[in-house]
Amino acid sequence: MNEILQYLKAHGEILDTEIAEATGFSLDVIRLHLVELATNNEVMICQSTRYVQGIKMESMSCRISGFIPKAAPGRKPSRVNLKLS
Repeated sequence: MNEILQYLKAHGEILDTEIAEATGFSLDVIRLHLVELATNNEVMICQSTRYVQGIKMESMSCRISGFIPKAAPGRKPSRVNLKLS
């Protein structure tokens, strides 16, 4: 499970299938560990349905709980101060 947590910390929000490919564990083992981590409030899981070339792909999108990744480099829109009258 530590490998999964370290991978999520390094890559941010990611699909369970990508974690399985990267770590070499089976998808069933990854999903089992992710559910256990979600029960302990260490990760957040969201069911994801995507269509790839018309084929329905169901997976779990997951990320570390309470983890906010750094802002991407580059220009950011400026904030506008609005005054309410």
